[in-house]
Amino acid sequence: MRKLSLVVPMMNEEDNVKPLFKAVREALDGIDYELILVDDGSTDRTIERMKVEADARTKVVIFKRNYGQTTAMAAGIDVAEGELIATIDGDLQNDPSDIPMMIKLLEEGKWDVVAGKRAKRQDGFILRKLPSKLANKLIRKLTGVYISDYGCTLKIFKKSVAKNLELYGELHRFIPVLATLNGAKITEVDVKHHARIHGESKYGIGRTFRVMSDLLLMVFMEKYRQKPMHLFGTMGIITFGMGMMINFYMMILKIFGYSIGTRPLLILGVMLTFVGILLIVTGFLAELIIRTYYGAQNKKPYTIDEIYEKK
Repeated sequence: MRKLSLVVPMMNEEDNVKPLFKAVREALDGIDYELILVDDGSTDRTIERMKVEADARTKVVIFKRNYGQTTAMAAGIDVAEGELIATIDGDLQNDPSDIPMMIKLLEEGKWDVVAGKRAKRQDGFILRKLPSKLANKLIRKLTGVYISDYGCTLKIFKKSVAKNLELYGELHRFIPVLATLNGAKITEVDVKHHARIHGESKYGIGRTFRVMSDLLLMVFMEKYRQKPMHLFGTMGIITFGMGMMINFYMMILKIFGYSIGTRPLLILGVMLTFVGILLIVTGFLAELIIRTYYGAQNKKPYTIDEIYEKK
């Protein structure tokens, strides 16, 4: 078994392939490692160049189509065989030379995950830094996982942690939260960050809305993943109770001869009653889904076209 598996999602990074291989080989000289490159539906010559540069320590995982960075990370982690698993971006904004330092910190035994924090981040303030700062602050507040830089891809995990992250959708930026849900101990360390030299960034201001949606999911997962009835049932009981109180009030008015047929309060009471019932039923269904989820077959959310290894 190799000591380290380095997982790198790649999409349309043809000009970064050769510099990436050079940087990894120089940084990890003397470490028993494997390099796992996951091509996420590239439409340029990224695959061709990865195969040319590959050596005996390289695996090139090629998707049939684009699935997204989270899925690419999940696929790379699935095929990884190292005792430690690291993730890094393929655009060379992260620096592989930080990895040996992070390995030493992980090997001290106090931590299960070492996360990078981009010191002197080389990105635009308005479109990248400011939204990131606001998102990081909100994530820390709502999840209670106090990591400064959720957006830094450079992280190193013990194998047992990485293999149980359950990465789906676009949850790669919430890896510290997912790891914490499994009881992992996380620390953070300053790492280098470089401006992108080749290619175009895959991120924009539009991803802020996706981050907010995923954050709601993370809050649910952290607090109610194994007890969804506590959320939906509580909301349902409160809503149902409010509806019944309004309906009882309407009934008293009717008994005393008042007309209630045209009162908006009657409609509100009936609506709250039915919404409460629906929320409680949703809680029951969520509980059944959770039990099905934990007992389901282990299916992968991606299709691999080829795994290339140079002999």
